[in-house]
Amino acid sequence: MDDILAPRFIDPVAARKHLEALRWPDGAECPHCGLIRATPIKGGRDGLYQCNSCREQFTVTVGTLFEKSKIPLNKWLLANHLLCASKKGMSAAQVGRMLGVTYKTAWFMMHRIREAMKVEPTGPLGGPGKIVEADETFVGGKARNRAFRKPAPKKMVVALIERGGEARSFHVANIHANVVRGALVENVDRASTLMTDNAHTYWAVGREFAAHGSTIHSIREYVKGDIHSNTAENFFSIFKRGVIGTYHHMSECHLHRYTAEFDFRYNTRLISDRERADMSLKNIGGKRLTYRRTDKLAA
Repeated sequence: MDDILAPRFIDPVAARKHLEALRWPDGAECPHCGLIRATPIKGGRDGLYQCNSCREQFTVTVGTLFEKSKIPLNKWLLANHLLCASKKGMSAAQVGRMLGVTYKTAWFMMHRIREAMKVEPTGPLGGPGKIVEADETFVGGKARNRAFRKPAPKKMVVALIERGGEARSFHVANIHANVVRGALVENVDRASTLMTDNAHTYWAVGREFAAHGSTIHSIREYVKGDIHSNTAENFFSIFKRGVIGTYHHMSECHLHRYTAEFDFRYNTRLISDRERADMSLKNIGGKRLTYRRTDKLAA
């Protein structure tokens, strides 16, 4: 268990040294030419290096999500740790109060950290003899709960969970069978056994896999031996608690970042909070995100 009063969460210098140890285990690596041939610049600001090859100057934050940020690095590391350690997420308002920054700043920090949590898939889920569960859910309020205006259109999220393995969830345009099929065939090995509920969107695509098992929830059938989609249901139970109890609202243009956040925590569920936070910090390279891009772009 890691203490939030650890030096790297309080002292910017300790935070910088921690980040350098994570990103540069073999020595300072130049972000401009990629060579590990740099010399610390004495008499300059802390953590400033000059590459002996291309002669460019850099720090550990150059080329990362933290580049040119005026927020102290120790606050960045603490925000990253809090988001990685909170099973159902942590709101920007809460982070802002804890870090002593404005809501606007905390909101932007959270989206930057979610960018670091996005891990590119290395291959399809499942394979011969493996089971992949698929399920979908809707994000959005109910019309009867709104006092005045109509609720925003519901957003659909599909989750694919390999039993004993990783999860991949993503926002899809609608519940049409062709849309769901595209998500399945692009992310799941055809040699896998597919497990779903009895929704008609899975009837045709199920025949493209080695086997397809389903349960009929409408008659309260949830398990038939090994046939069930309870792993995916459990993933969504945590996701929906994050929606309802923590975030309350997820806009469609940012939904892909929230799903990446919940995927990351699920896929690293067997390691400690510190290891998970350090893994997130190792992924900050090449993912610089400006405020304009965060606020305006959907991807």
